[in-house]
Amino acid sequence: MAFVDFEDFAIGALPPGFTSALTGSGGPVAWSILEDATSLAGPKVLAQTSSDRTDYRFPLMILEQPRTADLTVAVRFKPVAGEVDRAAGIAVRLSDPDNYYVVRANALEDNVRLYKVVKGQRLQFAGANVKVPSGTWRELWLTARGPRFEVFLNGKSLYSATDTTFTAAGRIALWTKSDSVTYFDDLVIKFPA
Repeated sequence: MAFVDFEDFAIGALPPGFTSALTGSGGPVAWSILEDATSLAGPKVLAQTSSDRTDYRFPLMILEQPRTADLTVAVRFKPVAGEVDRAAGIAVRLSDPDNYYVVRANALEDNVRLYKVVKGQRLQFAGANVKVPSGTWRELWLTARGPRFEVFLNGKSLYSATDTTFTAAGRIALWTKSDSVTYFDDLVIKFPA
């Protein structure tokens, strides 16, 4: 198991072991460590704060290690602002910023959807309508085992789906869309026994 709570990192910096990237177009991404007193785990969080309104723009914060295909990954997130979008996501099996799976929760649309991003094109293959309040911490989970994926919000299973587009081990990333200002904390990665 791996766990990152961001408490040991300097305010305003990028956490070591992570690399920022972008799927799509638009201006540069803006990830950094900030303080948020509402986080239960401690005041430091990882935030994406760029307010670029380009619609097809997906900021990534890629964890360089581990590289795996099968895992359960969970993160606490708080949608803070965004007019075009207000989203938080987890990407897995990422080979590069244009090829990966991503589950994302959206506070403007009140849904949690599962996509594959193939050569930069995002294609939905599962989803559920569920309340995702702004300004409130929630926990998003994704389990990937071979072709099967299961998505959870706050510990409740929302749906499962299958897809075989990406089977190789890849990296994990945190993800947002367009002008989403989103805070993340308590990234947990578990590996099958």
